[in-house]
Amino acid sequence: MTSTSLNTMSASELARRLNRREITAEQAVRASLARIELRESQVGAWTCVAADAALARARELDQGPVRGLLHGLPLGIKDVFDTVDFSTEYGSSIHRGNRPAADSAVAALCKEAGAVVIGKTTTTEFAVVAPAGTRNPRRLTHTPGGSSSGSAAAVADWMVPLAVGTQTGSSTIRPAAFCGVVGYKPTFGLVARAGIKSVSESLDTVGFFARTVQDVGLLAAAASGDTRLLDTQAQGAPRFAVCKTHEWPQADADTQAAMSEAESGLAGAGASVGELILPRLYSLLGQAQIEIQAFEMVRALAYERINHRARISERLAVMLDQGMRISAERHEMNCALADKARRLIGDCFGDRDVLIAPSTIGEAPPGLDDTGSPVFCRMWTLLGLPCVHVPFTVGRTGLPMGLQVIGRRGADREALQAAAWMHARLTGDPNVEQ
Repeated sequence: MTSTSLNTMSASELARRLNRREITAEQAVRASLARIELRESQVGAWTCVAADAALARARELDQGPVRGLLHGLPLGIKDVFDTVDFSTEYGSSIHRGNRPAADSAVAALCKEAGAVVIGKTTTTEFAVVAPAGTRNPRRLTHTPGGSSSGSAAAVADWMVPLAVGTQTGSSTIRPAAFCGVVGYKPTFGLVARAGIKSVSESLDTVGFFARTVQDVGLLAAAASGDTRLLDTQAQGAPRFAVCKTHEWPQADADTQAAMSEAESGLAGAGASVGELILPRLYSLLGQAQIEIQAFEMVRALAYERINHRARISERLAVMLDQGMRISAERHEMNCALADKARRLIGDCFGDRDVLIAPSTIGEAPPGLDDTGSPVFCRMWTLLGLPCVHVPFTVGRTGLPMGLQVIGRRGADREALQAAAWMHARLTGDPNVEQ
């Protein structure tokens, strides 16, 4: 086994070899660093990489006992998570050179579990709209999506096997879809958000990127303490319901084709595949999510808005202005609507284990000035449900395509199991379920 091939292994396979001491953490880290050196100038997935510190950490791990679930695994962390060892700038010049005094909860827990943090991955400005300049490694002229642009791109380009991001609207699922990797947004509140630059208290959620469903379960288990997420093997064929949502008219031919392929492929593999048509109430949630985020973002970014207005991008400034015009009464009404929808969504599942829905309108669009539409993710983020993007096909121009699996609130293990089962059947690769 050459060191350069280690960077293409799944995190779970790397973990098994590291735990058996068949390879060293230093070898795994060197493989990641070599790939970064080769490709970073083209992809631009990182705000900073600390090669010497990562190698020193790897050698320390190699000299002691196995530390935890992530022992020796290279990891990228989105630059909205506070980190002691790296600058944390939130994608904004306002915070250039900022060095937090403490790690965010996720960073600390991942390090405790033995991860080797390679560096910080790029984010759009405050994890909102203004792109960071990162390119899609599948086609460098196209967006990788956002806001967790660097995390998705780094995993897709074999730089690291695991990366951490966030989602307030579509910031995990969309870049995972555009870059062709697995993205997992857990149930709201499953993972601690301490030490993350907040945009919306009601919506902000930690997200995870990897190349298999088992791998995101491994990372999430370490970050949340819920070791049930390690069990991604479904006991029999899951019961799926296709949920095209009220936004389906916006889906292009590639998304429509992916849905048809999934329906026929899952049914052919022995799964029960039904259909869910959501009540009209759920057609209102996209706009409610927009307004809740805008209202809360005005407060979350109060310091920057009040003291550094000139250093905020025009796109973000427009969103802040919109948030300023939303009254407290309107916000209360939106929150009440969301609460009602959350109470009722469990009944909508009926006898289905999970839902299948679009992740994006279509393939990653060309250009780097826009990170794509969040339209197919807003509702699920507002509902706080676990979502897993499963890549399994390509669109008309050859860019990655897939769909998201959505579970009941709190049923993250079941959502991961269904997603792993789906990933293996639709790709024809049983290794992605192992």
